[in-house]
This record gives sequence, C-alpha cells and structure tokens, in this order.
Amino acid sequence: MAKNKSSFEKDFERLEEIALKLESGDITLEEALKLFEEGVNLSKKLIETLNQAELKVNQLRKELNGMIKKTKFEDNLDKEQ
Repeated sequence: MAKNKSSFEKDFERLEEIALKLESGDITLEEALKLFEEGVNLSKKLIETLNQAELKVNQLRKELNGMIKKTKFEDNLDKEQ
C-alpha cells in the first residue's frame, strides 16, 4: 500500500519541477517570472517547515537529556556494598 506524500514532499517536488523548467529556457519571460515567484514562495514555505522541524527535534533532545542522568558504574557498585 503506497503512502500519501506529505505536503512538504509535494511542495519540494514542485520546486524541483520549477527549477527544471526555468533551467530549460524553453519558456517565455512572463512564464519564467510566474514560476520564479512560485518557487520563491515554495522555498519560504519549505524553509519554515524545516525550521519548525529543527525546533521540535531540539526540544525533544532537551527533554530526553533531562530524563537521562549520567552516573559512573563504579559509583553504583560502591553504594550496593
């Protein structure tokens, strides 16, 4: 069963399509400007999504680090004896 692509993946694929069309040079100036504007808007959206993901990862790492306490193995053995 195929998974549905996320909005991020769809937007990234669209950005790649735009880049290919712009690189081809087979479009009018007006079309190029429209595609460029769409590409800039998609880039902004993708960057914001990546920034939010980075913030979430950092938050989760901080939570995990707060739950893990570093202790020396030898210290635990001394306490048991």
